[in-house]
Amino acid sequence: MNAPNPRTASAAALDPATAEIVDAPAIANVASPAVAPAARPRRTRLLLWLAGPLVVAGVFAWNWVAGADAVSTDNAYVKADRVMIAPQVAGRVTQVLVAQNQRVEQGDLLFQLDTAPLHIALEQAQAQLAHVSDSSGANRAAMREADAALRAASETERWARQEFERQQELRGRGLVAQKALDDAAHALAGAKAERERAAAAVEKSRLTLGGKPGDSIESLPDYRAAKAAVEQAELDLAHAQVRAPVAGIVGSHDLQPGEYLNVGQAAFPLVAAAPVWIEANFKETDLERMRVGQHARIRIDSYPGREWDARIGSISPASGAEFSVLPPQNASGNWVKIVQRIPVRLELEDVPADGPPLRAGMSADVRVQLDDASDTVATS
Repeated sequence: MNAPNPRTASAAALDPATAEIVDAPAIANVASPAVAPAARPRRTRLLLWLAGPLVVAGVFAWNWVAGADAVSTDNAYVKADRVMIAPQVAGRVTQVLVAQNQRVEQGDLLFQLDTAPLHIALEQAQAQLAHVSDSSGANRAAMREADAALRAASETERWARQEFERQQELRGRGLVAQKALDDAAHALAGAKAERERAAAAVEKSRLTLGGKPGDSIESLPDYRAAKAAVEQAELDLAHAQVRAPVAGIVGSHDLQPGEYLNVGQAAFPLVAAAPVWIEANFKETDLERMRVGQHARIRIDSYPGREWDARIGSISPASGAEFSVLPPQNASGNWVKIVQRIPVRLELEDVPADGPPLRAGMSADVRVQLDDASDTVATS
């Protein structure tokens, strides 16, 4: 153990104030290690306060740079053709062969109408066709009869004219009385009238045969009209079976046997299985560089983690508000400017047949790459 310095000890004993001054450096040297660790957290907090805004600003700057060549929207939905199934003939429903949400193929029977009235209408049309065919035959026979009557009347007129001329010559020579000449003139006038009547009958018969008596029965107007009525009755009978116009899924319905449907009355909707597309409603300010044919990535809310490739197929010529039942009247009343939405149709590419089903109305997120080369303008 080191002995205390006598000189230092004596100085401290003589002057306590001097002793405190002498001991101050020692005290400072002992306290400095405790002060240094307290300064480091303050510098760390300061760096964090500065680094936080810088990181946020950097993220925003990166997103702005990365998104300069792309636009996106979550106002997008899956779309598909929807067909309203309605009968083409009126009738009572006898069978309903599909249920709600049932998948059907094109040509599948959906429901059946009562065919009894349609069979009766078909038989009436067929009977009318047969009647017209028989009438055409009778008209041809009547025309032949009228032709024969005209020939006979013409011959009678020729004989009456000769007789009149003979009587006129004899009367000029004074060999017959005036009465004989008058009788001959009367007979000639009657023959002329009979010939004209026969000629009118021939013309009437010709008109009943469409003015072309030499043509076949099938070319006559009455026959064609009757045949068209038969074909219409056959078509109505075929339409009593309502079939699926496209492959798809039957929508919600409560159609039951016994209900009566008029022509064109909607029975239920049928959502087509294909094609399926995406309708994205972009802000009008996003369309400056948007072109038909540009590539897009689709995310469906129902299937997180999956993406679909698509291309812009078309861009609507007007905003969605213009197609509404009551379009906005911006020229009347108070006006507030609102950024409009323009529907954009996106055609999906390479949709796998065994992939998850895309149902009409599903929500989607769309991101369009604006730097894709395309020669088609946004108005197409």
